[in-house]
Amino acid sequence: MTEQVLAPSHIIASGTASTKDEAIREAGAILVAAGAVTGDYLGYMFEREAMTSTYMGNLLAIPHGTNDGKDTILASALSFVRYDTPLDWDGSEVRFVVGIAGKDNGHMEILSKIAIIFSDDDEVAKLLAAGTAADIYTLLEEVNE
Repeated sequence: MTEQVLAPSHIIASGTASTKDEAIREAGAILVAAGAVTGDYLGYMFEREAMTSTYMGNLLAIPHGTNDGKDTILASALSFVRYDTPLDWDGSEVRFVVGIAGKDNGHMEILSKIAIIFSDDDEVAKLLAAGTAADIYTLLEEVNE
């Protein structure tokens, strides 16, 4: 994958959402602002969440759209939002919300890279301790490789 799916501008070190729905909107708005998706993609993210929770464990949720929304994806991209106060995600604590848009099924490779990072408790601890969005970007840069 040669395109950069995660840019420093796609990262918020201290998100403002206090609910799951607000967090999905916040992650989706970054993808829209990045030009990766149309505004309609957000509806497909909520549709996916209604079908099955995107909570992945280890403080991580990865909201993304349904297959029906693939026409609203313009380019593969990630958004990354960290929360100082844990969000209630269907009864689980979430501190990281990673919005994903995968063009031409590119999301599977992106998902696997994120899963590898978040399966390592030390990496999660580093992400929690990172001071700025730039520090977070440095820790996550490998998803672009």
